[in-house]
Amino acid sequence: MDLHISRSVSKDWKNHINNQLYEYNLKHFPIDLRGRYEEVNLFLRDENGTVRGGILGEICWNWLEIHTLMIDEDIRKLGYGSKLLSKIEQIALEKDCDFIKVDTLSFQALNFYKSHGYTVFGSLDNVGRDYQHYYLKKNLNI
Repeated sequence: MDLHISRSVSKDWKNHINNQLYEYNLKHFPIDLRGRYEEVNLFLRDENGTVRGGILGEICWNWLEIHTLMIDEDIRKLGYGSKLLSKIEQIALEKDCDFIKVDTLSFQALNFYKSHGYTVFGSLDNVGRDYQHYYLKKNLNI
């Protein structure tokens, strides 16, 4: 067999790799959690329909992972981030998730998440040379 490494990009190749990992992982999860995947995206829109913020996440097996929470700078500190976070937590509970995980950089929303009951379970130093990358979790139904 003659194999080589390629940097070429193909959507089909990426899908193949992701699907192979997914199929492998399925063998290790309980039957009731297999196939549990759902995007959960909430958007904050103004009276003109303009998106002013949002939270993007996904349910995977028994947790919800927040990928992005962003509020326009001019409306931060007005409680909209808390409302979005509360709503996605409610969805996670309704979907029987055991926990929520999220990551943030030291100049972003570490204290915001901590103030909402999230705890740091890991971190990386020297991110962008001057910052830390934090990984947080909030247990649900416990």
